[in-house]
Amino acid sequence: MKYNPLVKLRSFLHGFLVVKCVRWYYTRVWGMHVGEDTRISLSAKLDRTNPDGIFIGKSTAITFGAAVLSHDFVNNVHLTTRVGDYCFIGAHAVIMPGVTVGDHSIVAAGAIVMRNVPPHSVVMGNPARVMEQNIRTGRWGVRIREPKEMEEGAAPALKVAS
Repeated sequence: MKYNPLVKLRSFLHGFLVVKCVRWYYTRVWGMHVGEDTRISLSAKLDRTNPDGIFIGKSTAITFGAAVLSHDFVNNVHLTTRVGDYCFIGAHAVIMPGVTVGDHSIVAAGAIVMRNVPPHSVVMGNPARVMEQNIRTGRWGVRIREPKEMEEGAAPALKVAS
């Protein structure tokens, strides 16, 4: 497939400028702790009431409409919310204040995360529950499957947490 030169230019500018500028904005202007190579959608909402309470690891992706909160207005508390390295936070997911999402984890679209997420797991639902464990993720939380799972016709093994 041959790409239009303008598409290549747009992709380069997005990766080089937009991603770096968004990280710079959250770290320098707001004082949040955002790791290298992290991608945060322009429509994602990171809590600016307590920006020092947001910690996002390296090579993590936070997609459109996701919210990462670090304060509880009703109880008048400011908490630390952590998202680990190599994680993926799906569209319109909500990470509640004080929650830790472990390294190499995936939060599904629309999930409401109210408890800590163990490393190497997939959570989904409202409230979010662990659906799979012992998964592997790479850069930006992209799932790495075993070669036997990639064979044509073979369904991926579902490891349901008990």
